[in-house]
Amino acid sequence: MRALGLDLGGTHIKLALLEDGVLVEQREAETRSEDGGPAAVLQRIVELGRAVGPVDSVGVALPGLFDENGVIVLLPNLYGAWTGTPAREPLEEGFGAQVRMINDGHAFALAESTLGAGRGAANVMCIVCGTGIGGGLVLDGRLHLGPDQRAGEFGHHTVSEDGPSCECGNHGCLELYAGARAIAAAAGAPSFHETVVRARAGDGAAIQALARAGELIGLAIANVLIFLAPDRVVVGGGVAEAGELLLDPLRASVADRARVAPLERIAIAPAELGPRAGAIGAALWSAS
Repeated sequence: MRALGLDLGGTHIKLALLEDGVLVEQREAETRSEDGGPAAVLQRIVELGRAVGPVDSVGVALPGLFDENGVIVLLPNLYGAWTGTPAREPLEEGFGAQVRMINDGHAFALAESTLGAGRGAANVMCIVCGTGIGGGLVLDGRLHLGPDQRAGEFGHHTVSEDGPSCECGNHGCLELYAGARAIAAAAGAPSFHETVVRARAGDGAAIQALARAGELIGLAIANVLIFLAPDRVVVGGGVAEAGELLLDPLRASVADRARVAPLERIAIAPAELGPRAGAIGAALWSAS
């Protein structure tokens, strides 16, 4: 079976093609959401996906919320008037096939729990940190979606009750401080990648920006660990490029704030599938 997965991100659309559960092809294209708006972005998804030829199923991961009819509710990290835009209909017209949509955090969790760092564990908490921050929970071996796939919006944890306003309507959301753009801005760097380069070269502002992001992600993880106590926590996404510069302060924050959780039995592990995890998860979702 050829299962196609596409993951819409703030900067790139990523593609993964699975044949009988094995990754056989990867591609990507720039999102360019500032160029042409939602209709143009949806067309880019279709063009990228159709380039791999006939497939048996199609899944698309989206960085936000949509309703049961495939209409966008919130895509906070893309330019353009997405709210109220039908997404499933133009995608299905473009592919000439049914398209199963999934939140990108859920797609990441499905991929990592099935094929990546969470495999073999019954209860896995997955956090994906990129332009935005998402997540997903696997409980008793099953992906937990919640009503209308609303579970797992990890980036909208409140970490500062008097913080800046977020496009979700809340104030002080985690991704406003620990998303890739926020980290770069705090470091005074033009991009997240440059922030990591500077930090590894010893730049104090970049090191502090990454450490602060790690601390706040750890705070949010700690709140969930205290309540759910999963077997494993998997952290991935583009921000995880920083490696121990982010993970060390993250683990320290969890240890400091989740003292009542059984931390000696909860592993915090980096993701294994890299930047294609969301697309792989979308392909798995399409075939499920």
